[in-house]
Amino acid sequence: MKVSFAATNPCHLFPFAKEFHRSGHLGTYFSGYPRWKLKRLPGMPVTSFPLRTLITYGLLRLPVNLRPKDHRLFRWQDEHFDRKAAGALGDCDAIHGIPGQCRQTFQRARDLGITTVLNHATGPSACLTELLRPEFERVGMELETETAYGQAYLENEDMEYALADYHCAASSVVRQQLIDHLKIPPERIWTVPYAADERIFHPPVTRPRDKHFRIIFAGQTSLRKGVRHLLDAVATVDDPHVELHFYGFQSPETKTDFGQYRGRTRPKFFGAVSQQQLAEAFRAADVLALPSLEEGFGLVVPQALNCGLPCIVSDAVGASDLIQHRSNGSIFPSGDSAALAAELDYWKRNPAKLSGRLLWSDCAKKLASYHAALS
Repeated sequence: MKVSFAATNPCHLFPFAKEFHRSGHLGTYFSGYPRWKLKRLPGMPVTSFPLRTLITYGLLRLPVNLRPKDHRLFRWQDEHFDRKAAGALGDCDAIHGIPGQCRQTFQRARDLGITTVLNHATGPSACLTELLRPEFERVGMELETETAYGQAYLENEDMEYALADYHCAASSVVRQQLIDHLKIPPERIWTVPYAADERIFHPPVTRPRDKHFRIIFAGQTSLRKGVRHLLDAVATVDDPHVELHFYGFQSPETKTDFGQYRGRTRPKFFGAVSQQQLAEAFRAADVLALPSLEEGFGLVVPQALNCGLPCIVSDAVGASDLIQHRSNGSIFPSGDSAALAAELDYWKRNPAKLSGRLLWSDCAKKLASYHAALS
């Protein structure tokens, strides 16, 4: 059994590819990143098409008003990558691709008799737009203009779905969306979670307790992430010892929500940081809050859990599959600020550092078992 993976960026598919290489079952990892930027294993077969990726990330360094919208840049990048990967597709039994990046690759795979697996870190775009349209309207923005999910994108995604033999969902949330919105037969859906690099994300050796209660949000502060509900929840707290730290890119989508915030706890922004810096932040915090309105998985959850940090997540977060309520975190109804505030209060009164890790090797074994069942 040889399984190939294709992704412009070294996202969740790259760790899977590394584990399949360790077990001798990797065909090729197709990447939009330069080979020298990937932390490859010795002898790992990687084919890279980096030109448009390098241009895209170069342009992202420019001020927002001097460059094309981000989603247009990434679409331009992904189309080129898809075409190149399709042309280079060689001998393998199956190929994993990511929505928006694999229509031509899957068509070529079909011609060659290769099994196609569409790998979903999030749910169908039609489901996402249905959930988020009211949020964009609330702040006076048009979803199709501000995101990648225009008509052309949705049509391309439909073709990818039609070319997929199987679907690999990151969570039960995504699995159910595929069944409910696209009527995909359950037997064609595999459910495999994501993990975190245990060399980077691990518990602290020791951390002295202090009187501060530090809440961390990690990820882009977009409307999709439900940031306003976190702000509303923290605004109800009248405690000078509560801290609210944001790690990640600040999206202009939430400018209105931050502008209207009047809580006593002042948010602190640290921007995009390295994984090592994020792990250090997790180890120094008391709880991660991820109040997303739509989140197919949420990689920061296993990363935080591996650092011993309890995670409060909405029930729209796919990584809620990893949470045992009030044991290693909390699950609250999406959009319910009062319920989120109650869980923050619970962990403030019941501070904890956790043990236990989810490893990529465990996730890869589960994925390999699905492939083995096809043989």
